[in-house]
Amino acid sequence: MQRARDCRPGCGACCIAPSINTPMPGHPRGKVAGARCANLAPDYRCRLWSTPERPSFCNGLQPSEEMCGNDRQQAIAWLTALERVTRP
Repeated sequence: MQRARDCRPGCGACCIAPSINTPMPGHPRGKVAGARCANLAPDYRCRLWSTPERPSFCNGLQPSEEMCGNDRQQAIAWLTALERVTRP
């Protein structure tokens, strides 16, 4: 079991790598994998954090050693691989 961790400042990998299939502000038809979320601020923080508009998919992502790796590139690689294996 992976230990939970805090988000890495300046990362934003979980707001870029995965697709989101539900509507949200800035993405009325969802977001494609690899595209930067319109709600990702310049400092790589989520503008929808703790708001009702934040998609349930995003609420379900919890930082972990496995998902986040040692740096942003590892996090994007892991989330991209997960996206590939879970694609319908």
